[in-house]
Amino acid sequence: MNILSIQSHVAFGHVGNAAATFPMQRLGCEVWPIHTVQFSNHTGYGRWTGRVFDGPMIEELVDGIAARGALARCDGVLSGYMGSADIGTAILDVAERVKAANPDAAWCCDPVIGDVGRGVFVRPGIPEFMRDKAVPAADIITPNQFELEYLAERGCNTLADLRAALAAVHGIGPKTILVTSVQSEETPADAVDLVASENGRAWRVRTPKLDLGINGAGDAIAALFFVHRLRSGDTAQALSMAASSIHGVLRRTAEAGSREILIVEAQDEFVAPSIVFAPEPL
Repeated sequence: MNILSIQSHVAFGHVGNAAATFPMQRLGCEVWPIHTVQFSNHTGYGRWTGRVFDGPMIEELVDGIAARGALARCDGVLSGYMGSADIGTAILDVAERVKAANPDAAWCCDPVIGDVGRGVFVRPGIPEFMRDKAVPAADIITPNQFELEYLAERGCNTLADLRAALAAVHGIGPKTILVTSVQSEETPADAVDLVASENGRAWRVRTPKLDLGINGAGDAIAALFFVHRLRSGDTAQALSMAASSIHGVLRRTAEAGSREILIVEAQDEFVAPSIVFAPEPL
């Protein structure tokens, strides 16, 4: 399986492609990473160096891959943090090129906009681009709760609210939705829910809440879910495997007291999670 992964990258630590590439490789995928930004470290440290790239550079790199005759062998495009609207336009064009070369390919878009408690943290124009252009064209999206509520223009405080929000976003275009973190009124205080929805059905995996705040987990789980969904065609199974793997990695990270997610040290969790959480119909 060949995955073209277009998202941010850091030299130190694990977010964006630095969090997504290795888990997919560990699952046996060939990954072609293209970076939308390259920073020294994630911005949560408060200081960083590096730069944001532009749309033409993304297109130039894909032109080089296309010149190798490789786009027809690309099984999927994974996109994350975009940095600027022109990069978003370039990614949209790339997804169209890949699907033209291989009609069976899929685009998984992580619509990075913001998060609960932080609000919108991307550049102006990106939220609107995600809502109006990227999400309608994507096959799979992996928002967090804040992003789902933004896209649906409604809250997710109850199970009924969540179902309505999922239906509203499906109505925009994507066939499959993974919500990477849900805290509704039905979620126990010591747990986190992950929810997947497709073809009028939804499933939930509930995992214990861990005492840590870490960057890169959303990037990793989007990659894991995408690969499992492509490989198995089973959304509930993909949800279970992705949630179980990321919980195992995060548990190891919390035990180590690490500020960076232990993508390499806990890599066996990607292949054989220590604990497998079963999906339940929602």
